[in-house]
Amino acid sequence: MKTVDFKHFALQPGDRLLDLGCGEGRHVISAYVEGEVTAVGVDLCLKDLQTAQQRAADFVDGSDDKRAFGLANADAMNLPFADNSFDKIICSEVLEHIPDYQAVLKEIERILKPGGLFCASVPRAWPEKICWALSDAYHQVEGGHLRIFKASELRKQIQGLGFRFYRRHWAHALHSPYWWLKCAFWEQDNNPLVKSYHKLLVWDLLDRPWITRTVERGLNPVMGKSVVMYFEKGQAA
Repeated sequence: MKTVDFKHFALQPGDRLLDLGCGEGRHVISAYVEGEVTAVGVDLCLKDLQTAQQRAADFVDGSDDKRAFGLANADAMNLPFADNSFDKIICSEVLEHIPDYQAVLKEIERILKPGGLFCASVPRAWPEKICWALSDAYHQVEGGHLRIFKASELRKQIQGLGFRFYRRHWAHALHSPYWWLKCAFWEQDNNPLVKSYHKLLVWDLLDRPWITRTVERGLNPVMGKSVVMYFEKGQAA
């Protein structure tokens, strides 16, 4: 399930791309498959990195000299990379989990090359507020969401670091009702409504039927669970 749209985040041959907070690898693997790039995923959770490595095994070809793939365990607030190291950086559904997210943004600015592209996605405010209202546990569990972002304010903060905003869209509208159900019936995964909706999402993810794809595209501007923003780092940053 990709949140980043590579049509708006074009991968160029030879790019070095970082997926910051890569989790189980959905974007770093996708970038490796879609472009002739060096794709690097970083996360603090070793278990997620192990899952990402297992998933990548089906896609990574060690004999392909036009692509490279790597994973690393690191702290997003103190990244082990030199200044101006990457051409592209993705940080998808991560900033809401980190206490000092502004320090992460500064690290992104430090390691991204001038003229490089940065994609940030966070949960959209109003669907997220419903989740918080329905379940305290949703945002109080360890590793849970620490804040609800107002996208316009986050955009201004990123622009304040010397980035030019150039694109925004929303994603995963069909997932908003699922999380509302999850929160309403917290820790009741056998609830018939939760199970039935989960089956719908799995069908949509695996088969990509035209009906759900069309419905989601129409609903994304209204109730997309994620807001996705694209930036270019200024040459003088």
